[in-house]
Amino acid sequence: MRKISFLLLLFACLTPSTIYSQAKVKTGIEVLKADNFKILHNKKVGLITNQTGVDSKIRSTIDILNNSPEVDLVALYGPEHGVRGDHTAGEHVTFYIDEETGIPVYSLYGKTRKPTDEMLKGIDVLVYDIQDIGVRSYTYISTMGYAMEAAAENDIEFVVLDRPNPLGGKKIEGPLVEEGFFSMVSAYPVPYIYGLTCGELAKLFKEEKLLNTEKTCKLTVIRMKGWKRKMKFQDTGLEWVLSSPHIPNAETAVYYPATGIMGELGVISEGVGYTLPFQLYAAEWIDPQLMAEAMNDLNLDGVIFRPIHFKPYYGKWKAKELNGVQIHITDQDKLNLMGLQFRFMEVHHNLYPDIDVYALSEGRHNMFDKVTGSSKIRESFFKNYRYSDIEQILNKDVEEFRALSKKYYLYK
Repeated sequence: MRKISFLLLLFACLTPSTIYSQAKVKTGIEVLKADNFKILHNKKVGLITNQTGVDSKIRSTIDILNNSPEVDLVALYGPEHGVRGDHTAGEHVTFYIDEETGIPVYSLYGKTRKPTDEMLKGIDVLVYDIQDIGVRSYTYISTMGYAMEAAAENDIEFVVLDRPNPLGGKKIEGPLVEEGFFSMVSAYPVPYIYGLTCGELAKLFKEEKLLNTEKTCKLTVIRMKGWKRKMKFQDTGLEWVLSSPHIPNAETAVYYPATGIMGELGVISEGVGYTLPFQLYAAEWIDPQLMAEAMNDLNLDGVIFRPIHFKPYYGKWKAKELNGVQIHITDQDKLNLMGLQFRFMEVHHNLYPDIDVYALSEGRHNMFDKVTGSSKIRESFFKNYRYSDIEQILNKDVEEFRALSKKYYLYK
């Protein structure tokens, strides 16, 4: 009894901040700061970042660099959503002045997606600090690659402040992008889920000569401390800052690859517009109980489905009565995330054969192909709505890429 009381007293003495600090992973900005920004001394610095570029106390990397006497921050570059996350998805942002610092901000989402020579004039080093979600179609890694190309062409150093992959460092899913299907949502030939941190991915882009330039990028990755490949984001002890309006927490990042591709078709809701973005499959005609039973009858490891009724608050299905299933991922390591939406569409087709998702989405097929990185998935799946017809396509590049990417691991 005395021993138990002592342990309780000891635990009570550990404040939440004490427990938090013991579990925390140090991201690249923390490591850079601890090194007194040495790599940036006596250089004109340009920073590519957004609202996710923060330290462990949620202080913006913009303000950290701008307030440091050792750093001469002279330009900011914003991806989709802008440098402080104050622009909506798909909104084209133009040049403006950051109100907090008075530093010029150049947009890398809109007409200009790769920094121009004029944007980089006078810059000695470009620093990249953005939290992505480990999925190819999420545009931040495209921004990183394009900026690496521009840096190489202008003989500018490129520094990546590394951050965790919220899906961990082991999950790889989906085929490589094929020729003819490269775009902002599939800019480089990597799998849909690539299992690397942004720093590791930058090294792969450079060393495998995937950048669209003949010049070599002068790349430095500021490694994290304490991150392990097996970690999910909740294991890091770090706070999540929404990476975009519909990825409000790290958990949502796990659901994005399980519904986002289907969502591009615009026929069945993936939950955007409601409080559970990317965590639903729903439509006006679906019987939610019947659908939940059919999906659970697949006996897929790592996921459970429950019936749900809801009205979206905004977007395409605003105020409409939608019915379907909420996805509960219980073990992402056991589940093929990318394949889940195709399994759902197969079940949906069996239950509602008169609802032709392919015909109803005719105007969205081009975007669907861009996101999947090929027309083969669309052409093969929608012939008979069978997951088995595309399973080999989805998996064909996974193990080869896994072997290749191990050369660029910075963490065990």
